[in-house]
Amino acid sequence: MPRERPGAHARGRSRQAGGPRGRNRWVVRRHDRERSAQDLHDEGPYVILDNIRSAFNVGSIFRTCEAAAVRHLYLCGITAHPPNPRVLKTSLGTEETLPCDHILSTAEAVEAVRQRGASIFAVELTDRSMPYTEIDYPEQTALIFGHEVSGVSVPILEMSDQVIEIPMLGRKNSLNVATSVGVILFELLRQRSEKVSTGSGTVRNG
Repeated sequence: MPRERPGAHARGRSRQAGGPRGRNRWVVRRHDRERSAQDLHDEGPYVILDNIRSAFNVGSIFRTCEAAAVRHLYLCGITAHPPNPRVLKTSLGTEETLPCDHILSTAEAVEAVRQRGASIFAVELTDRSMPYTEIDYPEQTALIFGHEVSGVSVPILEMSDQVIEIPMLGRKNSLNVATSVGVILFELLRQRSEKVSTGSGTVRNG
């Protein structure tokens, strides 16, 4: 009886499942889109960073905000900003397409977006925070994210219309700020996509 070659079955399964040698190849998109996304940015949320200490986090936030079509990014207080080389190392050019400003006062940025009709949501763990998935975000929304250790400052919390949180299930009661930005922003995108698909002004029936 012929002896089977080691791994013959595994290779066969890979081909049947459309693996690297199969007919159904994956097409990975690595190129930038040619079309302008300005129309999407004009409808997106505002993001305010309240004294973020890590320039690398700020660069990552730039990439996430650009991907989520954020309307404007406000870099407040000690928050690093372009042309800081550490920001540029992780922003990968998104600082050139995402509208942004560096403002010394976070309160000034909050007032600026409020005057434009935005509802203010601070992302922080407090005894009055609401889970971020239980909020029906209005069309005009501003999100505030705070310092990696001390969080959003108390005066800015008091200026907010609502404080929201990402529930923590582990022992450590914290999440990287750049990760938090992505979690909240893509919940906004999910809700907006659902509203468009249903033609409804609200997401929930209850």
